[in-house]
Amino acid sequence: MLTRITIALLCLLTSFPAAAGDITLDADNGVEYHQNEQKLVARGNARAAKDDMSIRAETLVGFYNPKVKNKLSRLEAYKKVVMKTSRADADGDSLVYDINEDTAVLKGSPAHIKLPDADITAKGSITYYQSKKQAVARDGVVATDAKGNKVYADLMTAYFVTGADDKLVLDRIDIEQNVKIISEDTVVTALRGTYLAQAGKINLFDDVVINQSGNILKGSKAETDLNTGISKILSGSGSKGRVSGVFKEKKKE
Repeated sequence: MLTRITIALLCLLTSFPAAAGDITLDADNGVEYHQNEQKLVARGNARAAKDDMSIRAETLVGFYNPKVKNKLSRLEAYKKVVMKTSRADADGDSLVYDINEDTAVLKGSPAHIKLPDADITAKGSITYYQSKKQAVARDGVVATDAKGNKVYADLMTAYFVTGADDKLVLDRIDIEQNVKIISEDTVVTALRGTYLAQAGKINLFDDVVINQSGNILKGSKAETDLNTGISKILSGSGSKGRVSGVFKEKKKE
């Protein structure tokens, strides 16, 4: 098998544009240039690098920008995809990276983004807007914090801030559709909510149900403190905003 250094030399000798704009491509089995389609194809443990970001996959396909000579506008990765940056890591089955928009769409079984203080997985897709420090996860989404608390939903929009050592830190997640939070002995469900990661609190709205060791509370709003394990159920306006509860009677010894 040819080494990466040999591949790089062959690319230079045969005028394959393995370095295009700010992106460099290399692979164990070579880099092909498809002139008619204006694209590069790297096969076999392929790698693309740009600034502090790298993408690895079995196959990488880079498409040239028709308006800018020798400049890639889109990068597609297939099979065993791993994306690494100085702020976050991600992995999945496929990735489409729009270089101009600095946006990556990751799909997998599941798609996965790993942060210093949280993990986010999705059965559908995760779209990461690097310049906006924002990610949108769809279908079967699970967010797990450093303490093991889990937030489930079918749509999550995560917002990040820059923390120590220029690492991305999860700041807030807007949660929608089939919301469920699991922490130790408590399960909370609702239609929508907001997870405040730094404070370790979750605010939930609409058809809220708290089940804590069989004790059930229902209301229109709830506040859950993941640090203390205490959940509060609140009433909304009108008769439909009443709080109701069902409590288990402790068995006598």
